[in-house]
Amino acid sequence: MTDKDQRLILWFDQIDNADVALVGGKNASLGEMYSRLTSRGIRVPNGFAVTALAYQKFIENNRLTEFIDQTLKDLDTGNLAALQKCGAAIRNAIAAAELPGDLIEQLGQAYRDLSNAYHLSEADVAVRSSATAEDLPGASFAGEHETYLNVVGEEMLVKAVKLAMASLFNDRAISYRVDKGFEHSKVALSVGVQKMVRADQGVSGVMFTVDTESGFRDVVLINSVWGLGEMIVQGRVTPDEFLVFKPSLAAGSPRPIIDKVLGDKRQKMVYASNHVARVKATKIVATSARERAEFALTDEEVLELARWGVEIEKHYSERHQTWTPMDMEWAKDGESGQLFIVQARPETVQARRDFSKFTEYSRTGEREILARGISVGSKIISGRAHIILDAKHINQFQAGEVLVTDMTDPDWEPIMKIAAAIVTDKGGRTSHAAIVSRELGIPAIVGTGNATRVIKTGDEMTVDTTGSEGLIYAGRLPFTVKEYDIGDLPATRTKVMINIATPEIAFEKSFLPVVGVGLAREEFVIASRIGIHPLALINYDELKPVVRRQIDRRTTGWLDKKQFYVDNLAFGIARIAAAFYPRPVIVRFSDFKTNEYRSLLGGATYEPTEENPMLGWRGASRYYDPNFAPAFALECQALKKARQEMGLTNIIPMIPFCRTVEEARKTLKIMAQNGLTRPQVPVYVMCEIPANVLLADQFLDLFDGMSIGSNDLTQLTLGLDRDSNLVSHVSNEDDLAVRKLIEEVIETCQRRGKYIGICGQGPSDLSNFVQFLIERGIESVSLNPDTVIKTIKLIADYENSILRN
Repeated sequence: MTDKDQRLILWFDQIDNADVALVGGKNASLGEMYSRLTSRGIRVPNGFAVTALAYQKFIENNRLTEFIDQTLKDLDTGNLAALQKCGAAIRNAIAAAELPGDLIEQLGQAYRDLSNAYHLSEADVAVRSSATAEDLPGASFAGEHETYLNVVGEEMLVKAVKLAMASLFNDRAISYRVDKGFEHSKVALSVGVQKMVRADQGVSGVMFTVDTESGFRDVVLINSVWGLGEMIVQGRVTPDEFLVFKPSLAAGSPRPIIDKVLGDKRQKMVYASNHVARVKATKIVATSARERAEFALTDEEVLELARWGVEIEKHYSERHQTWTPMDMEWAKDGESGQLFIVQARPETVQARRDFSKFTEYSRTGEREILARGISVGSKIISGRAHIILDAKHINQFQAGEVLVTDMTDPDWEPIMKIAAAIVTDKGGRTSHAAIVSRELGIPAIVGTGNATRVIKTGDEMTVDTTGSEGLIYAGRLPFTVKEYDIGDLPATRTKVMINIATPEIAFEKSFLPVVGVGLAREEFVIASRIGIHPLALINYDELKPVVRRQIDRRTTGWLDKKQFYVDNLAFGIARIAAAFYPRPVIVRFSDFKTNEYRSLLGGATYEPTEENPMLGWRGASRYYDPNFAPAFALECQALKKARQEMGLTNIIPMIPFCRTVEEARKTLKIMAQNGLTRPQVPVYVMCEIPANVLLADQFLDLFDGMSIGSNDLTQLTLGLDRDSNLVSHVSNEDDLAVRKLIEEVIETCQRRGKYIGICGQGPSDLSNFVQFLIERGIESVSLNPDTVIKTIKLIADYENSILRN
């Protein structure tokens, strides 16, 4: 036994990750960072650990070991009343006991030394529990034990340390240990005492070095709120969210932030007045209108945190000799303006995921949407709703029900583990409800805002978390579940790409075995993320006050209305491009029809009414028109931002519905004026009009390739309106006339050495059509996500058949 093993107090610079048995996972990690990473510029507040030995000595001196064992003997943690009774009895016994005299003396001396180190008479400290089975790769124990903030003075510190030790026997901690297979007697509790960062006057939050839902590893996810970070963990507010793309960060791109979403941040936790009788001296107050309307972090601060996150992940991955994504807490001091890492632990869900398996949930019905929120997980589940607003009533909950509540905290965990799904009014992706649901593997939708008001106990409902926006439907909807082993799929000569409808699904779909994105539609980004006609933003000052107020609400966080459009379009494009980087991502400029543009806020002011919008003012015809050219310039700026500032050079812009060669020239000229110049930026054109085929050589003089839009090509070849159900029976992408045009354009592109792919609906639906494309030597086939796996097998069979013959 070493001297360290016999110490009751150990400072952070005396411990590291090898000391989990002495100081628990949380303190060992703090020591690891303080000892090894502060020299690399990562700031970690100093502190010390009350060791597990001190806890054991305290328990033994008060003869509590046998009492604890007897109280927990034969306990059924599924019996919530018995669990609550046993937990309370143990905690009360610990609270009534006295800490050993030598521990009180050493604790006081360490506190005085820490105060002196910061030139304070009495330092404000955070007192954090750190169990010896905590923050391990297989079990996070997130939120199971208590934390006490703004503890000031030796008397308060002694109380807080003892209460932290007692929290080893919180109801949720007892239940969690049983679930994870840890013996109660084999787990001890160390207590960390760390100098508080004055985030009550600043900002705080959490950071993950992996996308918490999909497991996509090339991003850093950062959440931020005003004040102390407990508000995120408790799920009381929806935080700001930032995504930073790691490869662009490493390459030194000017703006590797690929997404920013403003949270409501309606409340913040700050210091309350300090007096000896109180241990947890904090309070919750409302934020100001300015705080709610602003991002809590600047871009520069986001990037500093992201660099630290990447460095910490690299360090822990090297220590563990395997990829170790990290879950961190950080704080910004309101007095100095400096950022600090205050906690770091291995992420425990995505790190254990088998990425060779791909499970796909698909909803096959539609009904009324009751509520929307932030998705956790990627599943669909149906069940009976049970609304519970107070943890005192959790014993009423039945296994298999959907828990609907305002927010959760660790006291709710005994029923969370038996819920079919969880829905909360408050919280973000890093709230308690989200963290625990993720670890339990059950779907959750958090931050709905109104679920407890629009749903009633007993309602049948369907919870769909397959996109980043979670949807709650009335009633039980049918859905399918398919699991694929990606490693078993055959290789194909024909490139298989994917059509991505919305940015929110891109990270999850990036694990499919495709070579890139054959079609990403800007209009989906504009409709979902922006919802405002671009000309209404450009001409904001000329609009009626009522419309300006509506726009103001949607553009909160952006002073420049045009920049709101550029940034949010760039963010949507960037999420898709980052998901598949460095694989090519073909992004089609907006192809809204006039009736679709009219549906956007302010659209009625700028859009004519057409008898047949499908054949009217759309695609390239808009881009050079003086009535729309300023809006197209914003699209070009968004693509330029994503390619040049965010470093996503795998983006290939594509022009849709280009009727004439002259239209192509005019559009390319405007693109060049806005920084998208060939040949530095490759540009494709959609082949969806017979003229594109008949004049393919002239179009290919101007473009680097073509992508066949079989839906519109069929419409214009057969002379029908594909929106009309009266002639829908005539529409057939496998029609002989359509085939002849496709065959001709494939041959022309091959002869010219230019890219030729197809991104229409046909290959996803028609197996004979796929065979025809393979026989004609199409370079790539872009498919809807739900048909990728089966079509890969089909293509491989066709290619092998051709080789045999």
